[in-house]
Amino acid sequence: MNVSGWSSGSGVRGDRYGRESGVPTAGAADPTRRWAVASVAFVVGAMALRLYWIAGGRWAYTACDRTALVDPAGGCGADRVEALPFWAGWGAVGVGVALAMAVVCAVRFAGRRFAATPSWAAAALLLVVAFPLHLLFEIPAAVAGRPSDWRDLGARLALVAGGVLFAGLANASGPPRPPLAAGYRPVPRWTRLWAYVAVALPVVGWAVPHALWVLDVPFGISERELDDIQQNLSTPTGVAITLVPPLAGLLVLGLVQRWGQQFPRWVPGLRGRPVPRLLALIPAGVVALALVTYGVLSVAVFVGRLVTGELRWSDVGEGWAVAATLLVFLGWGVSLGVTTTGYALATGRVRNADARRSA
Repeated sequence: MNVSGWSSGSGVRGDRYGRESGVPTAGAADPTRRWAVASVAFVVGAMALRLYWIAGGRWAYTACDRTALVDPAGGCGADRVEALPFWAGWGAVGVGVALAMAVVCAVRFAGRRFAATPSWAAAALLLVVAFPLHLLFEIPAAVAGRPSDWRDLGARLALVAGGVLFAGLANASGPPRPPLAAGYRPVPRWTRLWAYVAVALPVVGWAVPHALWVLDVPFGISERELDDIQQNLSTPTGVAITLVPPLAGLLVLGLVQRWGQQFPRWVPGLRGRPVPRLLALIPAGVVALALVTYGVLSVAVFVGRLVTGELRWSDVGEGWAVAATLLVFLGWGVSLGVTTTGYALATGRVRNADARRSA
């Protein structure tokens, strides 16, 4: 299949996967093109902003260290930054060029086996760099009044949007897939078990200890750490940080319930209609990737501090709840990832052998 969507030498229009239909259709390649245009707009905008920073501008740039925010509203002195970090400047421009090449590959080779591979890699890169798990905690805290670096949050949201665009491009430009089975497809039993783990972990491993800390109970931490929490965390912010993760975790049940595949009857205009797979798979996959990445990196840093002696085992024993939280994130990400895989397998089954032959 070429870029225009016309079958080579046939004079008839092919569908989005290059199959000849014999009927001219003007919009056969439109899904790939629309996603490609949106992805290019994202890349051009991101590269233009980086070039603006390289030229000396500092609009939307932040110099804040998220572990020690000082004047977050002003970007922590962004206007006074003279030497732009490599990955904020030319390094990001180089990544933008690679992203543009992924778009060209997706459009040029749409429908072929490996056409979507660069776009999937680009989506994963953008979503990992965005680290959306940070948004899950920081945005509720910012809304509750905690000083926050809105420039950083905006940049992360933009990267998440870019990751979603490239995932859509990869999905549209990939090889043909067999038709999906109609109606509700039950997920395997092991998927349900992992889903329950993914729901329970943020409640037991996050909400419970944080709720106790908000209530001034030193559960698994020292009195000094509790005093720091009470001084730096207002009650509304503490409540928001405590409740958001377990409430968000409840959405995992949609991956193993009927309402995750078909809109409930009480949803106006959508009742009974199938839920688009990507509407469930992309958010779940993004969060799982972010959780696993954060868990692995955090555990690696934790072990490194133990090895170098910066952290002692006696300190771990005194504040074991903090160390356990790192494992909670890792386990939460793994369980969500396995559940998402089960959902993808269940909803990707073809209806019958005839459907397989027609594919």
